[in-house]
Amino acid sequence: MLGMDRYALRAAWTVFLFLLVLGTVYQIRRELVLFAFALFLANLLSPVVERVHWLIPPSGSRGLAAALVYLALTGILISVAVPLASKIAEEATGLTSRLPAQIQQDPLGGVALPAWLEPARPRVAQIIRDRMQQFGQNVLPMLGSAGNEVLSGIGSLLSLILIPILSFFILKDGIAIRRALVQSVDVESRPLVDGILTDLHLLVARYMRALLFLALATFLSYVTFFTLMGLSYALLLAGIAATLEVIPVVGPLTGAAVVLLVTAFSSGSHLLLLVAFLAAYRVFQDYVLSPYLMSAGVELHPVLVLLGVIAGERLGGVPGMFFAVPAIAGLRAILARMRKHNREVAEV
Repeated sequence: MLGMDRYALRAAWTVFLFLLVLGTVYQIRRELVLFAFALFLANLLSPVVERVHWLIPPSGSRGLAAALVYLALTGILISVAVPLASKIAEEATGLTSRLPAQIQQDPLGGVALPAWLEPARPRVAQIIRDRMQQFGQNVLPMLGSAGNEVLSGIGSLLSLILIPILSFFILKDGIAIRRALVQSVDVESRPLVDGILTDLHLLVARYMRALLFLALATFLSYVTFFTLMGLSYALLLAGIAATLEVIPVVGPLTGAAVVLLVTAFSSGSHLLLLVAFLAAYRVFQDYVLSPYLMSAGVELHPVLVLLGVIAGERLGGVPGMFFAVPAIAGLRAILARMRKHNREVAEV
């Protein structure tokens, strides 16, 4: 046709469609992040909705169960999260106002160093002071703008409000949506699609519950230890560390650095004990609690996780870092399901 090869036209059309899909995804990337957050929230609340749906009378709909869960969650947030957030904000304001004066203090004044390290005390103190000054100039504004970055990745505050709304409809009509997706493909491929959807649902639900419990365990452990030791800014530091737990590898290290830097200037006498606590808790979290919460379908090699987090940050900032691990684990689950399906087909 017009001197052009039919196969070349077909290849060009395929490339055009592929580029069109990529361009469309790029243009609606914020909306996709919004939907992804809503999907993650729905998977997190799905077991609770299922339990409530089982408890209400048979005539009760799944939408009623989701509404009851939302009402209970709203009450918990108002009664617990709002007062806690106000206290954390007060401590953040106090830290910001006292930070310039605290930087001038000797962070190692009350710390007994080993004899071999004592000659290096002035140098170590100056290094800590420099890091604390960088913390005041860069880290505090970064932490303050992290929420804004998440919002910019989502789109706007209005979009953030839409997340629980979208999640509600996913919870309410999730079964019907899944049935429609499975029936949209040919009969031979339906078992494969249904298996992939099942694997992804279990993976995301398990991952979100694990993150929630890890963050909660970090917050409670840090608050308890900081309060017993009489450390300053206990709620603020515990809140920062718990929030950063959702970012693999990089988040916990950043949280520990922030805790050590603030404590070095506010309660330097407990610095060595704090280092021991952070190290012990990290070992417990990485080798006991996290493997218990994360099943084999979620666990990934640390190198792969680190590369995924770096790539996610380059592509999508803070939201990209958050989605890196479940995206990689999801791709692995899809490939495993496809290999299993192909083996079953070959055996038949």
